Amino acid sequence: MKITIAYIEEPPFGWTGHDGLPTGADVELAEVVLRAIGYTQIHCQRVTFEELLPGAAGGRWNMNVPIFITTERSETVDFSAPVWAAGDGFVVAADNPKGLDSYAAVARREDARLGVIPGTVQQASALEAGVRDTQIFPFARQDEAIEALLVGRIDAYAATALGNRAIADRVGHDRVAAVANVAGASAPLGAFSFSKNNTVLRDAVNAELHRYLGSADHRQRMATYGFTNDEIDPVLTR
Repeated sequence: MKITIAYIEEPPFGWTGHDGLPTGADVELAEVVLRAIGYTQIHCQRVTFEELLPGAAGGRWNMNVPIFITTERSETVDFSAPVWAAGDGFVVAADNPKGLDSYAAVARREDARLGVIPGTVQQASALEAGVRDTQIFPFARQDEAIEALLVGRIDAYAATALGNRAIADRVGHDRVAAVANVAGASAPLGAFSFSKNNTVLRDAVNAELHRYLGSADHRQRMATYGFTNDEIDPVLTR
């Protein structure tokens, strides 16, 4: 059985390793679940964030790696059971000279410039908190946003707090810092997504997720990517 899943460059959730092969927590979880339900040939296709929803909905591939569940996105694709909870945060320069630790802090400073990936929940949260359109700088890929931060074109990059910790580890804590969004609400949930015509695959994935999530093997695998019980336990009661 063959299947194609789409992933994006967003460590520790997913990225392309030095060997050219896809890796990451979401990629590994997908492979474990899909092999358990009988898929023997799993192809991972790297795409941009903006391609994820239309690609899955249009049948260009079978399944997306997890992204945040929203009502708007649910109109385009079907989501699996949630697989993690992840709150927001920023990557900033190591000394964080403008003191940016929340979307409200960005909104209070007209000179603060926030990098986002268009269409993400972080962009929506920033706008809801009063950040001006003129303060928001869009980037197609995470690496482009981090490069802009390093050269001073933006003051902060908004993504998941978990992912931002991985960025800081990779880039160096002497250059950047990961700052949790202190004004954030409860962490939103992420899940795999599928075409609305692909209910058979969705239901099979869900059945395996309900069996596997929270197991010792699952926790051990996710821990290697920096996931803690804080990211895992909120999805186990759903």
